[in-house]
Amino acid sequence: MSERPHHKPLARWADYFDEFEGGSDPALVSEAADRAAVLFVRGARDSADGEVAERLLHLADTEGIETIAEVWAGSPADSLAGSLWRLYLLRTWVHADPVRVAREYDAGRARAEVANVVAGVADPPGPDELRAMIDQVLLGIATRDYADVLLRACAFARVVATGRALLAEPTDVEVRRMLLLAEQLGAASELEREARLA
Repeated sequence: MSERPHHKPLARWADYFDEFEGGSDPALVSEAADRAAVLFVRGARDSADGEVAERLLHLADTEGIETIAEVWAGSPADSLAGSLWRLYLLRTWVHADPVRVAREYDAGRARAEVANVVAGVADPPGPDELRAMIDQVLLGIATRDYADVLLRACAFARVVATGRALLAEPTDVEVRRMLLLAEQLGAASELEREARLA
């Protein structure tokens, strides 16, 4: 049996671990998400340029929802960044499956009458009308009070959740997910309104 020579431990220098790449610092990601969201919402509203609103509307189309998700998806639901993520997620879903959205919205509007009025969808609520409505909601980021934008999106999600609960196809999980989205958007709207009044 041969003996292995003993190796002396390698001396480590102070910045040894700095050489290894790690994941992103969650605090820095959160700070970047918050800053981007503030610039996004406040900057758009302060701009009188109609092209800014159009660019905001199509941000997910041009940059990809995955890019937006990397920045905003991990933010708390009631934060500016978290509410923006939910708005873009809602728009992406409406554009991806407008026929299903129209069926669920139509099923829920009689039972959620107040939310139906607040959402402001044309009657009858077909796929084209729903795509137009959700685009108008996002355009509102640049033209209206952000709390109102969130309130309208909340109302829309509430009508869809009601419709899902009435239809046979959606699962209980899908109903609860849409209801949670409505509640999160509503809470973000209230916080935005309170912050504006403070």
